[in-house]
Amino acid sequence: MVTLTAPETLEPAAAAEAPTVVDLADAPVRSLNQDLHHAVDGQSWTVANPGGKHSLAVGITADVTVTIDGHAGYYAAGMHQKGTVTVNGNVGVGLAENIMSGTVHVKGDASQSAAATGHGGLVVIDGNAGARCGISMKGVDIVVGGNIGHMSAFMAQVGRLVVCGDAGDALGDSIYEARIYVKGTVASLGADCIEKPLREEHLAELAELLEAAGRTDNPADFRRYGSARNLYHFHVDNSTAY
Repeated sequence: MVTLTAPETLEPAAAAEAPTVVDLADAPVRSLNQDLHHAVDGQSWTVANPGGKHSLAVGITADVTVTIDGHAGYYAAGMHQKGTVTVNGNVGVGLAENIMSGTVHVKGDASQSAAATGHGGLVVIDGNAGARCGISMKGVDIVVGGNIGHMSAFMAQVGRLVVCGDAGDALGDSIYEARIYVKGTVASLGADCIEKPLREEHLAELAELLEAAGRTDNPADFRRYGSARNLYHFHVDNSTAY
């Protein structure tokens, strides 16, 4: 005789883990950052009532998702290494300073020195960025939906800066090998920064950056700027004989 058994009941798929909510109206910033430093890959966090506080979500080393619901102060997402930080508001000075990898996305405006000294990763600013955006960048990619201020990409070494609006004075002053793409007007170029041809390889590169930033701008509408390669080469005529 064959004994019939009921089929095993399958457990429903586990629901996605709900985000951890940290309310900065009650919790200190230090506590938030300490918790994020002990986070593990796959976790998600929501920061409520940020109130423009400084140094939010800095030094993240796990592949986590952090959403800051409101405005952030100075140095938000500084030293970022993994995962994604999204700010649903504006940010102060030094956004994503020294970012190494991962993504930082600001839905509003950013103050000066956004992504300063960034080594890698992607920084997206939907609004405008202040002065010195991308100063001394060393490999980071930056996409700004609006305008940028003066002295942006000063001493930029490696990486790409995309500006979908206008650029202020002295763009790319003392630039090395970073690439700058600007859709709007440039108030003035800095020392050793010149306009360069926009070839097919640059159009393809720009299209990828715009897509990664969630934008639909036409790459053909941009102009490319970079180094004339005069400043960092030795010229004997500039030496002083003793």
